[in-house]
Amino acid sequence: MQNLSPLAQKFILHFGEMGSRWGINRTVGQIYALLYVLGKPLNADEIAEHLQFSRSNVSMGLKELQSWRLVKLLHQPNDRREYFEPPKDIWEIFKALLEERRRREVEPTLSMLRDALLEAPATEADRVAQQRMREMYDLIELSSSWFDDVQRLSPETLTSLMKMGSTVKKLLNVSDTVRGTFRRKPAATPPPRGDAPEHAGDDASDASDASADRSDDPSAKGG
Repeated sequence: MQNLSPLAQKFILHFGEMGSRWGINRTVGQIYALLYVLGKPLNADEIAEHLQFSRSNVSMGLKELQSWRLVKLLHQPNDRREYFEPPKDIWEIFKALLEERRRREVEPTLSMLRDALLEAPATEADRVAQQRMREMYDLIELSSSWFDDVQRLSPETLTSLMKMGSTVKKLLNVSDTVRGTFRRKPAATPPPRGDAPEHAGDDASDASDASADRSDDPSAKGG
């Protein structure tokens, strides 16, 4: 690398190593890191000079970054060459990365699951498999809908939401507690104090009738 500080070189090399884990090659990762860390537009020749890459590799890397919407094409006054720079807003970069990963990885999976769930199960094993697929589909679809909602939030709102951190967890815990309370079966209400049981009068009446029967019984008198 030429005309770069040790700190910038360390950053660029790291992004090159991480590129394969993010689905891009080392060259693309280093080109993006160079544009980001320098913070100014560069043309393909300048990028090739800084990173000691061939002009053809730089051109292919820039096309890949454009497909990810991670660099923008610019033109300078009185200069016919094309210049490139990443989005200036870090949140815009973050959301572009998430959107592209969803388009490339999540949406094909959702499409496959939709097709599989439309098929009539031929066996019990197929029915069980479809049930498992349904659970996966519902979770991914829910996450995708949540992501759409997040994408529409402003950077300021996103920052505030993320800073809430443990506060959100506490609110969710309270919600779970309240929901669990209402789901419990209410306990039986005891009768008010001082009130006789419902059948107490009947029991007293039965005892009085039994006493009267004994007084009328001759054998009872003889005894």
